[in-house]
Amino acid sequence: MARLTILGAGTPTPTPARYGTSYVLEVGGEQIMVDCGPAATHKLVKAGLWPTEIDYLFFTHHHFDHDVDYPCFLLTRWDQSIGKENVLQVFGPTLTEQLTHRILDESEGAFSHDWKARVNHPASQKVYVNRGGTPPRMPPEVSARDITAGRIFSGSSWEVTGADAVHVQPYLDSLAYRIDSDEGSVVFTGDTEPCDSVTKLAEGADVLITMCWDEEEHMRERGEQHGAMGNVGSAKMAQEAGVKKLVLAHVGPHLAQHPVMEKGIGDAKKHYDGDLVFSEELMSFEI
Repeated sequence: MARLTILGAGTPTPTPARYGTSYVLEVGGEQIMVDCGPAATHKLVKAGLWPTEIDYLFFTHHHFDHDVDYPCFLLTRWDQSIGKENVLQVFGPTLTEQLTHRILDESEGAFSHDWKARVNHPASQKVYVNRGGTPPRMPPEVSARDITAGRIFSGSSWEVTGADAVHVQPYLDSLAYRIDSDEGSVVFTGDTEPCDSVTKLAEGADVLITMCWDEEEHMRERGEQHGAMGNVGSAKMAQEAGVKKLVLAHVGPHLAQHPVMEKGIGDAKKHYDGDLVFSEELMSFEI
């Protein structure tokens, strides 16, 4: 049975309970991370998961609340390895390859000084051997690819399809993802306003994880409805797509407080008759 873990259920605004966006889907004996927002690596470990067990990472877009922990995740996964792990495969819209290069590249990478020291210093080599590694310790190796909408990747028992999301174009490209397997189908909207491309991607899915910035009426009052989705828009999309479970994520501080949360959930349920989940960080459930 596939399992979804919510690592980051928040927005760019840090709060004690939620900050940034990140998820892990366990399917077919493999672990897939979607987005890598603030403290995602630490939250991953708090959830009982481990960086070296993540072999795939998909970015919806490159706002910092979705990718700022990428350097930490890359370095931690490599540092904790013993040289026998699979090569991490990373997919995302334009800038994914560039960011990876800027982090790890031997001559230009912002953190190349770190991995070079760990590769070459005797003390770091000893730690690597004590962990179970066999010398020589190799530099980080990551396969990163810029992708566009369409059929993206097939794993051992699962397949990923992407669709264009409507967020902050033309400044950043944004994608939504659908992961299908015999264990179920899960759709991650990323950040988007309600749009036909994402609704179509979600048709008949078992789980739809949507951006839910705030109450719809509050968003309109503040002029924040463009390129973003609230409680009612999420519910209407889920209902139109016929999904079985709707998970409200990327929740802003206003909607996350009581009693606004309860009202927001109640208003969403007026438009969606399936199972509705208001996400919390470190929440985990079977698909």
